[in-house]
Amino acid sequence: MAPQQSLWESVTSVIRSAQEKNVDPLHWALELRLTLSAAGVSLPSPDLAHLLVSHIFWENHTPLSWKLLEKAITVTIVPPLLVLALLSHRVIPKRKHHPAAYRLYLELLKRHAAVSLMPQIRGGSGGYHRTMTSIDHILHLSEIFGLPNQDPGSILLAFLFSLLWQLVDASLDDEGLLQLTSHKPSKWPHDMEIDDDLLKINDNNVVLLAKANTEMAINLIQFLLQNKVTSTILHLASQNMPSHWEDFSQRFGVLTTKSLAVRNSKHINPESLTCLASYSRIFLKRESKTIPGGEFHALVSSGSILALTSQHHGTSGSALWLPIDLFFEDIMDGTQAAAASAVENLTGLVKALQAANSTTWHDAFLALWLSALRLVQRERDPIEGPVPRTDTFLCVLLSVTPLAVANIIEEEESQWIDQSASSPSNQWKEKKGKCRQGLVNSLQQLGDYESLLTPPLSVQSVANQAAAKAFLFISGITNGSGSYESTSINESASGCSGDMRHLVVEACISRNLLDTSAYLWPGFVNEGTNQVPQGIAGNVSCWSLVMKGSSLTPSLTSSLITTPASSLAEIEKIYEVATTGSEDEKIAAASILCGASLFRGWSIQEHVIIFIVTLLSPQAPANISGSYSHLISCAPFLNVLLVGISPVDCVQIFSLHGVVPLLAGALMPICEAFGSGIPNITWTLPTGEVISSHAVFSTAFILLLRLWRFDHPPLDHVLGDVPPVGPQSSPEYLLLVRNCRLECFGKSPKDRMARRRFSKVIDISVDPIFMDSFPSLKLWYRQHQECMASILSELKTGSPVHLIVDSLLSMMFKKTNKGGSQSLTPSSGSSSLSTSGVDDSSDQLKIPAWDILEAAPFVLDAALTACAHGSLSPRELATGLKTLADFLPATLGTMVSYFSSEVTRGLWKPVSMNGTDWPSPAANLASVEQQIELILAATGVDVPRLPADGISAATLPLPLAALVSLTITYKLEKATERFLVLVGPALDALAAACPWPCMPIVTSLWTQKVKRWSDFLIFSASRTVFHHNSDAVIQLLRSCFTCTLALTPTSQLCSYGGVGALLGHGFGSLHSGGISTAAPGILYIKVHRSIRDVMFLTEEILSLLMFSVKSIATTEKLNKTTKDGMRYGIGQVSVSQAMTRVKLAASLGASLVWISGGLNLVQALIKETLPSWFISVQGEEDELGGGMVPMLRGYALAYFAILSSAFAWGVDSSSPASKRRPRVLWLHLEFLVSALEGKISLGCDWATWQAYVTGFVSLMVQCTPAWVLEVDVEVIKRLSKSLRQWNEQELALALLCAGGLGTMGAATELIVETCHQL
Repeated sequence: MAPQQSLWESVTSVIRSAQEKNVDPLHWALELRLTLSAAGVSLPSPDLAHLLVSHIFWENHTPLSWKLLEKAITVTIVPPLLVLALLSHRVIPKRKHHPAAYRLYLELLKRHAAVSLMPQIRGGSGGYHRTMTSIDHILHLSEIFGLPNQDPGSILLAFLFSLLWQLVDASLDDEGLLQLTSHKPSKWPHDMEIDDDLLKINDNNVVLLAKANTEMAINLIQFLLQNKVTSTILHLASQNMPSHWEDFSQRFGVLTTKSLAVRNSKHINPESLTCLASYSRIFLKRESKTIPGGEFHALVSSGSILALTSQHHGTSGSALWLPIDLFFEDIMDGTQAAAASAVENLTGLVKALQAANSTTWHDAFLALWLSALRLVQRERDPIEGPVPRTDTFLCVLLSVTPLAVANIIEEEESQWIDQSASSPSNQWKEKKGKCRQGLVNSLQQLGDYESLLTPPLSVQSVANQAAAKAFLFISGITNGSGSYESTSINESASGCSGDMRHLVVEACISRNLLDTSAYLWPGFVNEGTNQVPQGIAGNVSCWSLVMKGSSLTPSLTSSLITTPASSLAEIEKIYEVATTGSEDEKIAAASILCGASLFRGWSIQEHVIIFIVTLLSPQAPANISGSYSHLISCAPFLNVLLVGISPVDCVQIFSLHGVVPLLAGALMPICEAFGSGIPNITWTLPTGEVISSHAVFSTAFILLLRLWRFDHPPLDHVLGDVPPVGPQSSPEYLLLVRNCRLECFGKSPKDRMARRRFSKVIDISVDPIFMDSFPSLKLWYRQHQECMASILSELKTGSPVHLIVDSLLSMMFKKTNKGGSQSLTPSSGSSSLSTSGVDDSSDQLKIPAWDILEAAPFVLDAALTACAHGSLSPRELATGLKTLADFLPATLGTMVSYFSSEVTRGLWKPVSMNGTDWPSPAANLASVEQQIELILAATGVDVPRLPADGISAATLPLPLAALVSLTITYKLEKATERFLVLVGPALDALAAACPWPCMPIVTSLWTQKVKRWSDFLIFSASRTVFHHNSDAVIQLLRSCFTCTLALTPTSQLCSYGGVGALLGHGFGSLHSGGISTAAPGILYIKVHRSIRDVMFLTEEILSLLMFSVKSIATTEKLNKTTKDGMRYGIGQVSVSQAMTRVKLAASLGASLVWISGGLNLVQALIKETLPSWFISVQGEEDELGGGMVPMLRGYALAYFAILSSAFAWGVDSSSPASKRRPRVLWLHLEFLVSALEGKISLGCDWATWQAYVTGFVSLMVQCTPAWVLEVDVEVIKRLSKSLRQWNEQELALALLCAGGLGTMGAATELIVETCHQL
């Protein structure tokens, strides 16, 4: 310590001696360097910097002292940045009194601020770290900027930012403008007490120097914003410290607009200075070392220019949006009610594609509308069957899609609101409306696609009404009340020909996404219309009468049922009647809510649904005792609601809006209440129909069963090789989703913004619901699971259940029993259940529905056993089952689950469908089999050979024969539709799981019954082969790739490629020998839920993607002529052309993985499939493409991985699935880094690996930057280091810059190194 102190004392003496002798500063500095080196002092020395600066201020504030300091910097014996920090701390606060010192400080800052960065970083980690620590200690940068990591790079960035900020604040203060800035005090001191003897007043030179200093400071500000190194670092600061940058920007804005020095400068103008501060340097402006830069960007940015057509979309940029088309087709599957909201999923999908395709919101919204319109056009002539119809498809176009657009716009504007609320400047106002303007532009351009805008015949009149409404607005025509809104526009509004764009625009206006200025768009209203359309003027709509307080008379109620409401206020009025009116008025209001307003009130559909769910859970009056007694008194009202929402389209609409969990939570109390009571009370409805508690229970219970695939567990778990992928829907799962949604809703800015759309009169209980609240339902569900998992347990003779079984059997087979006594013995019991002498009076069967459901499996077991032993004929069995189903329709659920389980167990002998005992399919079985073969062959799938004697050997398992015989006894009418839609999908799934030709036999029987359903039934039957044969699935997937990419141009089906080839133009749009067929994409959408082992799909889709890439390279080489600038080398494939098709192939593969297995399958792809492929796959010698095929494969895999992940996780953190992203992403990046570091051996082609890594990181940084923030900082740094070893400096820098505060320091250091090399 003493020698060191003595050294610095001697150095101080040398400095004073040099000053006294006026020695040459450079000679002095060199001598001092030799002295310090000999003394073992590490140079540059922070201690010397402190010593020199302390010496100057203020006792030795002389020109020679400053020269000595400058030469000390020149010969690198002091750290220049530390000197600048020490000077800024001392000079800037006293600049007004020592303008010369301030001028010298500015000169040093200009010379050394930028050029000293690289030498400082390269000066050794110890010295660099000590210097930055000293700077932080002097200026308190970590505390001021809130830096979590006090690493040297972060301190360096904060130091440069502080230098700029200090210059701005000093310039504002010098011109008296500091008070015009925000109320926040300056972070840097300006006015300090100075000794009077240091002041020099009335000195003209001082005044002139101060003005010159202000001008030089502003020039320095411009220099720091222009210099490549410092400007890039400052932009990094703006990204990672937005709140501080916003405060700085506000002060900087005052300087540029109010400063006289800026205004009078010959070299600076306010506009250019403002542009410098707001300029965003592009980090990812890189050129791949493998391909030219322009062609590399074909991977990242292709698709930004849409070239959409209404027919064949080809493999242009437009086809890159085909995931939306596939998503729309998938959500239209009516066999399963989804717990997730299609609106939320679509929102995430559009955001992912917009980011991945690097497009404007105009392009994204245009692609979205065109996809929705194509969906409707594909269903212009829908096939008949128990499937969603036109109303559901229009719901997607006119309700789901506008709501997804609203989510995106509200998300942007909620961010603007939050930022503008916390910021005093108006900078964020420039961003407001970017998405909204994109929507306007897209809808204006939508008019160019006339072939997609032709309305289906069922809504032509509605489109005409929308066009007439626009005409009324433009012409100013009103009714007697002076309002055009309440004018009735009936179906005979001739003179106004509307199209689908009129309906889309009307849907957006109703949700405040557009205003009525849209009516004034050129060409929106037919210019030739110059008179009032017929059926408009003077009429008042039925909904206007309601708003005026008219009572709900039968005629008015009938009109309201068939006329959808146009505003939320109208629906709220009906809701008010439903909650406070008389019993008859409540029933009328319930009928209205379940009418046209539900099915075609697209602008208020989500509100109607919530109103209905709320009404299904009426509040218990305060004076009512008992848990569920108040529900019993509401039976007629609840029955109208339950029956009203039971149609196929209605349940599908509830599913699209994501209300299935809420609906399940409302149905469970109804089932518990009405199933637990004795049906000794009946109610007469206004229609004259008499209902009991059993009827209400059955309707509610069957509706509840339709909300999850209750019949599937045995098929999935027993027959399947692996458990199914994804969450298994169940009552508990639905309640869990419900509870989570209600608990979380409203906490995010986006939710608070969306909440404004909801009605204020709705008060939904957010209290959690659990299965324990419904003991009877929970008991039934446990028995249901036991029944499906194992055979029935023994039934004790004389038990209550035994007595109910006897009574039910007597009722079912009373006609058979008249001939004598018989015994029906269940296979699971040892005792005989005799049906003779049993009193089947109504009193004995007036028991709770839950008791009947508990006994139903034993009844079915006994009946099936009797039929197998010949005690019951097949006809008697079918009749008895129908009797039981008519007595309590809820038992259909038990029949489905029991028969499905028994077929799965395989304990029953098959029965011959010979036409004598059982119905025969012989009349059309051969025709059905032929049509199935043609449908599959049209999509490139080979059908397994059927036995030659297929007709004579037509057999079915006994339980399946019983179930199909029961279903064909039903008449197809509205009263039974809600029951058949439960049994139909289950029968279809059960027959598909049985050996061939069970499904064709079932189909033949049903086509004999309902010939108009033939196309639907045969198409459903054609899916059976995929349930049994994985090779058929692979063939179908291959057809999807081949058609989409137009790899077989000689095929009529695949010659154009794109969306048109993949999905066709509707079922039956392709004809083969007069048989309606389907495009391969449509067929896959319908069959992928039948695939038991979906885990193998990731490997197969990956293999097909790699095969497709090679085929693309081949066809591009053969089909393209050489063109300068479009080829990679001589005779090689066109990279830009091939890259677009490669991206399309990857987009298709990602869509198929996501649709087939959802989040879990995507995560399996990222965690397992891709790493295994890179490790095991061996490189191939490519005959064509000259080495381009491996590179194209790598980029295809990168886009495939990014897009699959974006579909599943989302590009931001708004979806619940995003919570699972960090762990999986970390695992994948850890694999990449380990392989790059040589810890893992790879088997793939090196060019493929390099292209994958660079492509994956590039896409992640540019398209999904939020992901990078979630990855471990050390992994990002290691990956960046590995990329630099590949000479990918810009990409490594971009990765670090996207890593947030954790990698900000490393990014700063790399910016300095990269810019120094350039």
